[in-house]
Amino acid sequence: MAETVLVTGAAGYVGSILCEHLLDAGYRVVALDRVDFEPSLFHLCSHRQFDFHLGDARDTSLIAKLLPSADVIIPLAAIVGAPGCKRDPSGATSINFEAIRDLVKLRSPQQLIIYPTTNSGYGTQSGDVYCTEETPLEPISLYGTTKSDAEGVVLDAGNSITLRLATVFGMSPRMRVDLLVNHFVYAAVTDGYMVIFEKDFKRNYVHVRDVADCYIHGIRNRERMIGRPFNLGLDSANLSKQQLAEKIQQFVPNFFVHYSEIGSDPDKRNYIVSNERLRQAGFEACRSIDDGICELMKGYKMLGRGRFRNV
Repeated sequence: MAETVLVTGAAGYVGSILCEHLLDAGYRVVALDRVDFEPSLFHLCSHRQFDFHLGDARDTSLIAKLLPSADVIIPLAAIVGAPGCKRDPSGATSINFEAIRDLVKLRSPQQLIIYPTTNSGYGTQSGDVYCTEETPLEPISLYGTTKSDAEGVVLDAGNSITLRLATVFGMSPRMRVDLLVNHFVYAAVTDGYMVIFEKDFKRNYVHVRDVADCYIHGIRNRERMIGRPFNLGLDSANLSKQQLAEKIQQFVPNFFVHYSEIGSDPDKRNYIVSNERLRQAGFEACRSIDDGICELMKGYKMLGRGRFRNV
């Protein structure tokens, strides 16, 4: 009998891709989401192994009803990103940390948790030395702090794996254009120009479908991964903002970029990441930045002129 996976935040950017991949891999999916944005899971409703519940991941009575059917729990529900958490700090704390703490208390020790945290926790490293899972976490935002604190709770509880996600890119039914690669490509194909601050600050990246595949790898290879955090990103994509912009210019030659020396980016993260531990556990992200740029350019053609544009 197929294992059942409970996914909270299932209608989100990662969740809407993950649910699809889990079903294709033969798992039963119990999905939970508030659906704050446009519905993104309509295409899965015909699947007999898919079950959806409208609700909030902070609702402990609802979580308690859904948990008994689950063999694996993937809690994606979160306020994602520093700006969103800064705008709603109480919501960020309750969703990103307190809901995870409550979930850990409610689940049984036999239920595997695979928790997505962020490599934003590495903060303002030099950008010259690779961050490994042993590098001290020094989050510089409420987002990074809540996710890092929740990771500690999950790992301390046992029977758990955490994935420290690089900055995710690629098309999704619940699209986000605020993520760095997605945003740069959007600016290139819609505006044709952008201003970049802190051009030498580096970040690691990973495709959203590689993230989904890694969750499935974690379920199938739990024995060799339980109890540890894993960086999840592309070793070939430890790129500065300037390097990313120049790569996009290879596909959009008329994309004009101004590197400003005046002003600053409020996001001060600057680090490169090693994904060697995950590679030793048998998984390696395979979808390149180039793949993502081509995919995004194709997807953005479907946006038309936009709600507030005349042309």
